[in-house]
Amino acid sequence: MLRIDRATHDAIVAHAKRDHPDEACGIVAGAEESDVPSRHVPMINAAGSPTFYEFDSSELLALYKEMWAKGEEPVVIYHSHTATEAYPSRTDIGLANEPGAHYVLVSTRVHGNSEGPVEFRSYRIIDGVVTEEEVEIVDSLAAATEN
Repeated sequence: MLRIDRATHDAIVAHAKRDHPDEACGIVAGAEESDVPSRHVPMINAAGSPTFYEFDSSELLALYKEMWAKGEEPVVIYHSHTATEAYPSRTDIGLANEPGAHYVLVSTRVHGNSEGPVEFRSYRIIDGVVTEEEVEIVDSLAAATEN
């Protein structure tokens, strides 16, 4: 299950809406082996495409160096689909190379960058096998872990 705080969820959705009609992408880092998404990092879609996303290689390298220095890892890797449901494509599955990460997809196909709900779904993708998981949105991760 992915447990994510409302502020981070809302920031991911806002990024997806802002970049529509192009796909948005980003990472939510967290302390190594914590599975707690704590630092939202919106990234540039180097492909600038409504049907494909690609992290900018220099931006991604800089982020990984920063995460390593801080003892972090990618807890959530996200991108948006602008015309299809929030389900990983074959390309998405092929690019999934972080077996410990939650892969979040946000579909903006219904409302685009206008007001209105989006599809927000999370998956584990390990060795090409896609497993959807429940998403729990909490007010605060600190409060949720105390319960």
